[in-house]
Amino acid sequence: MTEPKTHRTRSGRTLTEEIDALSTEVAETDYDVEALKTRRRGRPSMGSGPADVVPVRIDPELRAAIEARAEADHTTTSEIIRAAIRRFLEVA
Repeated sequence: MTEPKTHRTRSGRTLTEEIDALSTEVAETDYDVEALKTRRRGRPSMGSGPADVVPVRIDPELRAAIEARAEADHTTTSEIIRAAIRRFLEVA
């Protein structure tokens, strides 16, 4: 039987045994292939369809106010802007 290939880290540590153990563990693990195929990737939907990016020019004072509110609310500037537009347009 041939010797297993030796792999080394940048620091020179030999990984042969770790790789063998990991490959055995992976080979013995049962994966639900159908569940892996149906798993969604990427960002979650925000509504009834894909979201659009809408570039908007904002003056520095308004930007600072949005960022301050986002920090105070522990959220993102995008969420603050979306909430403000929803309130203004009276849309859910």
